[in-house]
Amino acid sequence: MRKTISLVLVLVLSVVMEQANADFTFSEPTNLGQTINSASSEPAACISADGLSIFFTSYNRPGGSGSDDLWVSIRATIDDPWGEPVNLGPEVNSSSPDGYSSISADGLTLYFSANNRPGGQGQDDIWMTTRATTDDDWGKAVNLGPPVDSSGREFSQGISSDGLTLYFSSTKYGGSGNSDLWMSTRAATNDNWFSPVNLGSTVNSSGYDWMPSISSDGHTLFFESERSGGFGDSDIWMTRRDTSEGGWTTPVNLGDAINGSAYDGSPSISADGLILYFSSNRPGGSGNRDLWQVSIEPACDLNRAC
Repeated sequence: MRKTISLVLVLVLSVVMEQANADFTFSEPTNLGQTINSASSEPAACISADGLSIFFTSYNRPGGSGSDDLWVSIRATIDDPWGEPVNLGPEVNSSSPDGYSSISADGLTLYFSANNRPGGQGQDDIWMTTRATTDDDWGKAVNLGPPVDSSGREFSQGISSDGLTLYFSSTKYGGSGNSDLWMSTRAATNDNWFSPVNLGSTVNSSGYDWMPSISSDGHTLFFESERSGGFGDSDIWMTRRDTSEGGWTTPVNLGDAINGSAYDGSPSISADGLILYFSSNRPGGSGNRDLWQVSIEPACDLNRAC
């Protein structure tokens, strides 16, 4: 069964406001299966640019280091089933909760969130681990530190395809609600991050806004929100902009093809913009929260401006 929703996107061009309609056809969401999902909870995942590795968070999975750990499953081709998950090991995972990851386009840097991990700046911090090649083991995780991490909470990050913009959620001063979406940029991938900037009241609400995932062209941002106007506990929303320097449109809910009365969140868009991975506790899963995927057939490619 397929469902079509009309997403009304408000495009702000200078002081002129125009409306554009984009029709998206979503396939029926499918569970990633018991190889990935466990009887406990898998609250988030991110997919590599080639679609062959999925990094995900799993709660109290046998073989882990703490409550939340990061795992990876790989497949030979995008048509093959996912392989048996492998724990990322003690250089990445700790006895603290570690998870909610985002992988760089080259597959060599993994950003993730950790709660009360020794060496951090506050309650929740963003960390990163690197490897020389995709065949190498991950190195020892390091804290991003100021100005990204602070004494507040910084978590659930998403890295842009060029590696120069990091989107994340934070409770730091200057936000609109319980947690806001922020961004930090840098001039080159080996440079330091600039001071974070709040995405503003057009995007953020008075509730929780978090779990950002940015499309390859940087024009579409998916995120999870508990704002009013949703279908359930937490929903997936999206906002767009015409250029990488343009203003964000008023967020729109992805509708009941994706969101329901249960929890739906932690979106991760594939590099080609055709598959959205997310976590949900809807019926048909293996545990509390499972990882699901849904195919997207947009009227205009999510990696191109309409």
